[in-house]
Amino acid sequence: MAAGGPRGTGARLPGTARGVACRGGPTIDVAELYALYHESLVRLLYRRTGDRDHAEDLAQEVFVRALETPPANPKPWLFAVALNLARDEGRRITRQGRKLELLRGEAAGRVAPAPDADLERQENVEHVRAALASLSDRDREVLLLKAEGFSYDEIAAALGLATGAVGTTLARARRRLVETYHEQRRVKDVAR
Repeated sequence: MAAGGPRGTGARLPGTARGVACRGGPTIDVAELYALYHESLVRLLYRRTGDRDHAEDLAQEVFVRALETPPANPKPWLFAVALNLARDEGRRITRQGRKLELLRGEAAGRVAPAPDADLERQENVEHVRAALASLSDRDREVLLLKAEGFSYDEIAAALGLATGAVGTTLARARRRLVETYHEQRRVKDVAR
């Protein structure tokens, strides 16, 4: 990153002041928020989208929105916006049609096979992603936020849940993820 970027001392995001007034509260330092949460947001978005570059783009959009509408409670707000952007993007891609995804899958299938260990690892990753994709948005998002180290209170704030419902939602989501993953593995093994 260039000197004077968001991670440098006294850094600013392009075109911003260090302190931005948030709704009904003190000013926030967007550069500090960027330093604190950028990598975590990208990780979450990458897990959601499967595309690192796209995850980076979506994370940048989150910070643009933070500049436009400074949040009163930044951490849950940033992650809620990130999940909403990912969900909206997923809907847009679906509306554009599934044909492109099928073509990508066919093209990826023509690549020379990897060694057994890499192939097995890739299959596991694909099964986990497919299992995650089969979950409801709420279940998937609660798992991804927990994987990012969010507390129950933070998850509740980001997803609009009651704090008491987070544990139950997490347990259900984990159970469904494991069941779906094992079912996919079983189907694959039967197909062999």
